[in-house]
Amino acid sequence: MEGTQAQVHHYRLYIDGEWVETDERIPVTHKYTGEVIATIAKAKRQHVEDAVTRALETFRRSALTPSHRSDILLEASRIAEKRREELELSLVREVGKTRKDARGEMDRVINTLRLSSEEAKRIAGEMVPLAATPGAENRLGFAIRVPKGVIGAITPFNYPLLLSTHKVAPAIAAGNTVVLKPATATPIASFLLVELLEQAGLPKGHVNIVTGSGSQVGDWLLDDPRIAMYTFTGSAEVGAAIKQRSGLRPVALELGNNSPNIVHEDADLDLAARLIAQRSFHNAGQACIAVQRILVAESVAEAFTEAYLKEVRQLRVGDPEDPETDVGPMISEAEAIRAESWVQEAVAQGAELLCGGRRDGAVFHPTVLTRTTPAMKVNCLEVFAPVVTIIPYRTIEEAFAVANASSYGLQAGIFTNDLNIAMRAARVLEYGGVIINDVSTYRNDVMPYGGIKNSGLGKEGPRYAIEEMTDLRMVVMNLKQ
Repeated sequence: MEGTQAQVHHYRLYIDGEWVETDERIPVTHKYTGEVIATIAKAKRQHVEDAVTRALETFRRSALTPSHRSDILLEASRIAEKRREELELSLVREVGKTRKDARGEMDRVINTLRLSSEEAKRIAGEMVPLAATPGAENRLGFAIRVPKGVIGAITPFNYPLLLSTHKVAPAIAAGNTVVLKPATATPIASFLLVELLEQAGLPKGHVNIVTGSGSQVGDWLLDDPRIAMYTFTGSAEVGAAIKQRSGLRPVALELGNNSPNIVHEDADLDLAARLIAQRSFHNAGQACIAVQRILVAESVAEAFTEAYLKEVRQLRVGDPEDPETDVGPMISEAEAIRAESWVQEAVAQGAELLCGGRRDGAVFHPTVLTRTTPAMKVNCLEVFAPVVTIIPYRTIEEAFAVANASSYGLQAGIFTNDLNIAMRAARVLEYGGVIINDVSTYRNDVMPYGGIKNSGLGKEGPRYAIEEMTDLRMVVMNLKQ
């Protein structure tokens, strides 16, 4: 990293531990003020090929043992803890997330590094009982887990430090090397992550960073047959394109959602209203598992809506650097304009606006709609903005049907005090995760996280990501009789 002018830093490509300059630069802005806070180098195809070459060479010569990899990741977590104030402020500025949200992201980054450190020492295979088959009594069989090689990691703008960590840390723990392409809007976090890892002792070449647009740099990564696996977080459309172009190489895809959250008639309404209001609009609604559709039993819909709106109206909107702010700007004014247009379209089609709907530049105020229809964009698509809809239902079967009437299936939430209904929800709801008496937004970094249908393939969470990033290799020994 080098300073180019006051308060503006330039980040070059990072290949084999060296900073590589290019002919073009891309600005990175403060998402609330709009001022340029950094520039990044724009990679060409040759740079991407060089990064993969160096990553493959490093993989083949790396002598990092599981214990050594574990120590590096644990030390990186300690360094992140010491530098958390700096890292949080960087997230606030380049992403636009509030200090509260940045604090939560840093908690999870530190935890994910620690979990990956622990899992690095737990990678193991299994014994296979070959001798149980007649004629194979002298055979000994076991399977071992081996790293795949070079992992191509493509990360989104909304949690740039955390989601880079969720891809890079398990890859390192498993013994792979990485070529990382961060989102062009929020690349600084990835450079800071590599800085943490190298300060912790990670040798050069194990993680390489190439920056530029997904349509160019991402495609060049997909074109390189030397990449053994791709891990991507982003839209369903891009995820589908990655799957089509990756051929027989494995992919892990964490894609979108339009998360349903069911509030049944027997639920603790105060708890449901408080938790849903607190988590409906975090990160300005820009999270794959953000609350989007609130399904409420008709008998309690009026009481819940009143309690929920009371909580929502208390949220503070504005400058994300103010520690008291609850909702900051979206990633860009263009995205805020899109969200505004979806809300206006829903209202024109008959929806009722209960609160919000106002935009100030890139800031879109928390918005609650009701009387929507399933075909409206705010229901059937992923809104990825601080917008929710309240949908009454008559029976729990109807609620399950509405929740499942989606092309997505990442996570869902349900509030109920009936254990039988809770367990039915766990079995009936077509989602990768079902959260009971909490919102769909809940994620603990230790758990397997990933969806079904158009929400993706594979699981994240260090233990599960390591399984995705390793091959199970069968070993058979023919012993002397």
